[in-house]
Amino acid sequence: MRKIFEHQDRLDRKTEQLMVRPGFRERVEEFMRGQCREPVVALRLSDDKLYFDVPGRRRDGTVDGERVVRRFFWNILRGVGRAAVVVFALMNSDGSTGGLKGGERKADVQGPANAMALDLVDRLRKLRGPWLVFSPSCVAVVDTGSTITDPADAPPPRMVWQAHTPEPPEIKFRARTLTWPDGSRFTFPLYSRTETQHLRQYCDSLDGRGPT
Repeated sequence: MRKIFEHQDRLDRKTEQLMVRPGFRERVEEFMRGQCREPVVALRLSDDKLYFDVPGRRRDGTVDGERVVRRFFWNILRGVGRAAVVVFALMNSDGSTGGLKGGERKADVQGPANAMALDLVDRLRKLRGPWLVFSPSCVAVVDTGSTITDPADAPPPRMVWQAHTPEPPEIKFRARTLTWPDGSRFTFPLYSRTETQHLRQYCDSLDGRGPT
């Protein structure tokens, strides 16, 4: 059994390296060090769809009342796609739900109408290679484009959002949350276990220097 888990772990790591090629993190951090003139840490964010709990927004973040017809057909296609995924998962498992739990997924974005967090997440939803970058005085979002390509062939990193002291969102690294003065909150999803481990190492390095 142990060998099976070790084999699966190796496969997962190889897959992660194919999806986020080595070298992208270093490019992002080098770019942001040049912008902030401070030490930085960069985390590749998940490409999964964000879920919203914000008045005036649908669960997928789109604005209520906009693109009604397009959304109707998109919901049909999405329903077909979800059904196909479920069938595939059942065919490739032992019949269990693979960690899927009943109930609705917890929102990644929460807050009042016109939440301050929307300025960040609305930009984030359009990116192909989103990275969340932290420094002692700044939090930023950087786009690298697809991380499947060779970093040497990728376009230069591009900053798409940033907030500086004295008014950045409150950061809780271990909870993976950014919270704004209006109470709106973004729980940032990480791309893979590699990113989770990278964040854990960063948190460990902060121990003894204030709450995380």
